[in-house]
Amino acid sequence: MSETKNFSFPSAQTGLAILRACIKSPNLLTAVTAMHHEMGEAFRIPLPFFNPIFVVGPQANRLVLVTQRDDFRWRPEGDPVTALLRHGVLVEDGEAHDTLRRQMNPSIHRRLLPGFAESMLKQTDLILDGWQKGQTLDMLIEMRKVALLIIFDCLFGVDFSTDLPRLWRAVLRNIEFISPGMWIFWPNIPRPGFAQARKALDDYLFGIIQQRRRETAASQGAEQAGDNLLNMLIAIPDMSDDLIRDQLLTMLIAGHDTSTALLAWTLYLLGTHPDAMEKVVAEVDAQIGANQPNFDNVARLDFLEQVTNEALRLYPPIHVGNRTAAVDLEFEGWRIPAGTRVMYSIYLSHRQARYWPEPDRFMPERFSSEGRKNQVPYTFVPFGGGPRNCIGLAFANVEVKIILARLMQRFRLSFLQHPVYPNMGATLEPRPGVMMRVEPRLNSL
Repeated sequence: MSETKNFSFPSAQTGLAILRACIKSPNLLTAVTAMHHEMGEAFRIPLPFFNPIFVVGPQANRLVLVTQRDDFRWRPEGDPVTALLRHGVLVEDGEAHDTLRRQMNPSIHRRLLPGFAESMLKQTDLILDGWQKGQTLDMLIEMRKVALLIIFDCLFGVDFSTDLPRLWRAVLRNIEFISPGMWIFWPNIPRPGFAQARKALDDYLFGIIQQRRRETAASQGAEQAGDNLLNMLIAIPDMSDDLIRDQLLTMLIAGHDTSTALLAWTLYLLGTHPDAMEKVVAEVDAQIGANQPNFDNVARLDFLEQVTNEALRLYPPIHVGNRTAAVDLEFEGWRIPAGTRVMYSIYLSHRQARYWPEPDRFMPERFSSEGRKNQVPYTFVPFGGGPRNCIGLAFANVEVKIILARLMQRFRLSFLQHPVYPNMGATLEPRPGVMMRVEPRLNSL
């Protein structure tokens, strides 16, 4: 049996190569991509206060998500995401997580998806109704508006349309708070302005919780209107307002930001590949026609699903998974001591040439029924995997199809061909945005 190896920092030569690559690009992914190419499927980041081990590939994904998932902890103590979400389901471990997930699962059960699809269409139209002929819009912003309205309507039973303008900046600041930044290098660096943004969202969420409690008490046990997440959490005995706030904020931040990124990247890829755009439009016309998109008919949009899966492969919104080793572990002959931060790179796994021919090329056919036959398990993990896969996976799949199908019905979109790069924020976003010109279709509804 071979001896396990300890991780060491890159050589001076490798370090200089990585530094040169980073100087040439504003994209933080450049550094980890360069290290992956130089050092293989397991390497360590050489920073004074932030030196996690990165692991890449299907074996790494299986290790973290399935075979030794109980040997990792999700809760990153001291990180901004834990400070913001507190005891949200995303940052809890063990029985605390399992209990919260059991309590929340019914609110996004498959049986509710047809009703959610109706709400998704309504909120999409609310934003599209404001688009003007020939207008140039940033799809990153427009898709965030839609995704926020959908989360509030479907999961909280709240019309957020009138409150969106005044809370827009607070939402963005809270996302910025949990994004990679200088706090990685200097954990105690002052971060002015974030406390006010957090308070603005907290005040709003506590307000709707307390209002719903009053409505519930006034109904004297009458059935609540809608099986939404907020109603279900309020109905749980001894569920505190604080704990409800943590779940609402978790779903608000994680749920809408991931959908925003996926929608924006999909539109960018369609805009830069006009043949694919025309094929999507033709499919929507053929399968849905003048009817409204709904849960049943968007399930027939096979090519659109291939496109969104390829967008997830190239630009996974959650581009890296963050864990802490709870015990001493071994991966591919490397020793991982207990207490080490371990990050499995979804972005790099999705671009390994050994599993994805021409990995940087947009090829939706990879996800056709024929293409999937050659897919190696755990090479495609945009929603994680195992028992703790994304709680909103089915919800997101329907949401993205409803929104994009409606867009294709009502508008023709032209990308302005400006440079775009992936930015490592809370999610992987297209920066500086996705600018597109919108033109109503003659047969738009």
